[in-house]
This record gives sequence, C-alpha cells and structure tokens, in this order.
Amino acid sequence: MLATRWRMNRLRIKAILTGLGFISPWLVGYTAFTIYPIIASLYYSLMRYDVLRPPRFIGLENYIELLTKDTIFRTVVWNTLFLVFIGVLAGLITAFLLASLLNKDIKIRPVFRTIFFLPSLVPAVASAEVWRWVYNTNYGLINSMLKGMGLSVIPFLSSVHLAKPSLILIHMWSQGTAIVIFLAALQDVPRSLYDAALVDGANAFQRFWHVTIPMCTPAILFVMLTGMIGMFQYFTLGWLLTEGGPHEATEFYSIYLYRNAFQYFKMGYASALAWILFIIIVTFTVLIFRSSARWVYYAGEEH
Repeated sequence: MLATRWRMNRLRIKAILTGLGFISPWLVGYTAFTIYPIIASLYYSLMRYDVLRPPRFIGLENYIELLTKDTIFRTVVWNTLFLVFIGVLAGLITAFLLASLLNKDIKIRPVFRTIFFLPSLVPAVASAEVWRWVYNTNYGLINSMLKGMGLSVIPFLSSVHLAKPSLILIHMWSQGTAIVIFLAALQDVPRSLYDAALVDGANAFQRFWHVTIPMCTPAILFVMLTGMIGMFQYFTLGWLLTEGGPHEATEFYSIYLYRNAFQYFKMGYASALAWILFIIIVTFTVLIFRSSARWVYYAGEEH
C-alpha cells in the first residue's frame, strides 16, 4: 500500500515538473517582464531616483507631494476623468448605434462593416498624421471647406476648450473593435423577444430600449470596462497631436507620467504616479462590477 502511494506521488511530482518545464519560458518571461517591473516600480515609488544617482529612500514623500503640493497633478486628473467619462460614453454609444444599423438587412452590408472596422486597424501614428491634416487650421480638410464657404476656421487642437473634444471625436471614429463585439451580441438576441414585443404593441424605439439594450448589457459591460482602462492610459494620439497642450488642456495622466519619467528623469515620482493610477483603475473597476448586478442581464439567470 505504501509502495503504491509512493509510486503515485512520484508520478504526480514528475508530471508537475514536466508541466513546469514546458511552461518555463513563459514563467521566465512573465517574471522578468511583469512581476519584476511591478515590484521595482513599488520600490522606486518610495525613493528619490533620477537614474544618474543611486536611489535614496524618502518613504511616502512622492505620494504626499503628488496629492497635496502638485497643482499640475490636479489638472491632469481632471483632464483624464473628463476623457474617461465623456470619451468612453461617447465611444460606447457611437459603437452600439453603428452596430445596430449594421445589423439591419441592407445592401452591401459586408462593405459597410469593413469600412467601419478599418479605422481600428490603422496604426496610431498614421491616424495622428491623418487627423493632424483634417484638423489643421490653415490647410486642413474641415477648415478649408469652412473657408470656402466664407466661415471662420475652428482651432480644433489649439483651443483650450476644443482640444479634448477633438481627441474624443477621434476616439469615436476608431470604434471598429467595439462595433464587432456589439454585432456579435446583437446577433445573439432571440428573434422571439422582438416578435413578442411586436405583438404587445411595442414600437421600434421601445423594442430597442426594452429588448435590444438589456440583452446586450454583458457586451456593454465588457466594452465599458476595457474602454475605461484604455482611456485612463490614453497616451499615443494625445502626445502626437498636442503633447499635452494647449496650456495643459490635454495633459493626461500617462502623458504626465511619461514626462516625469523620461523628460524630468524623476523615476521615483513617475513610479508613484503609476501606482496611484493603478489604484484609481482598480477602484473604478470594482465600482463598475459592483453596480453591474443592477443593470447587466445574463440570459438564463433569474431576477
């Protein structure tokens, strides 16, 4: 009996070691490029470190300075929250409405689906250059048309009030991935629900509001969460088009973090910024998940 148990334990240990051997390249990469950077950033967030000199322990001073003394940080948080709340909501509504239209039985529907999905495939640098031309006040597409009609030009990226909405408009334009997700969700809505609503006398808007949207709430939750996390880390287009200007109107969180780390070489300060951003994202994620029980409907669940 003992010999049999010992043999089984040996076989189990051998199987575990064999499995660990197969996944060891992933484990090494995950440890080196994920676990170590996380631990190192937490360590440096407690240090004054400028790369040129050895790190010096200062405790929570970086966090205290950020939360109590750094006036730019407050502007950065406001800009980022504006981008997250308005941008995610605008992108979600745009993607869902376009997906609803593309779900209709219309001619050359695959062509329209391809057209609306293409912007999500365009690299960020190429998108930035295209929109820089579209928004340009001297020879841009929109302002050239306005000049031709005798109207005044619109300073999209050079206006404090228009810079953030202009970037949000680009975000709405590049909702191809969300449109595909919503299309999949829309095609899973049972046709019998629409037929029952039609028999009950519901018009098109009522069917959309009381049938389509509730049945797509799991997809809406997914797009909202991923969009929220992505917008908190918004960097590439904002940096390429405005570099945080004008007058810090588009100085978003990731741009400010990048500036502290790679322009001012305040690595400890930038690490503290990263950890505060992590806490903010986790907090909003938990809040969304907690609230989802009230508005997300999963088919087959009893309410």
